[in-house]
Amino acid sequence: MLEEGDDAPAVTATNQDGETMTLDFETPTVLYFYPRDDTPGCTVEAKGFDAELAAYDEAGVTVYGVSTDDASSHREFREKYGLAVDLLADPEGELAAAFDVDTSGGAAERVTFVLADGEVQAAYAGVSPDGHAEEVLADIRSSGLLPEE
Repeated sequence: MLEEGDDAPAVTATNQDGETMTLDFETPTVLYFYPRDDTPGCTVEAKGFDAELAAYDEAGVTVYGVSTDDASSHREFREKYGLAVDLLADPEGELAAAFDVDTSGGAAERVTFVLADGEVQAAYAGVSPDGHAEEVLADIRSSGLLPEE
């Protein structure tokens, strides 16, 4: 897993709508990897980031969820729970590999990266889904990466 201070790879991924997105991580970005759409922990985590999305937007931070599910699965997951957060499809595990995220069990491990200025600002392993979105936002604010409210 990439660590704080590592260069962030420039990557291309497809979102839930089939749109190709090129991410260079120059602007503040949270990239959270999760195992599977519509499973209990992943749903809690996605709802958490979605609930905080306006606060992230106001702070100038873009949020993406990533799993090895395909775009169709992501679209159904977002629709089922009314999620607004962009979900990136990584069925081949290429995005996970770029961040050295383990997918050996067929699904991405639950890890989160905060990226800005082309590098990893923070990395979270062993993430607990409940309250994680709030924790990451608080850490970003206290890190000096963003101005305090």
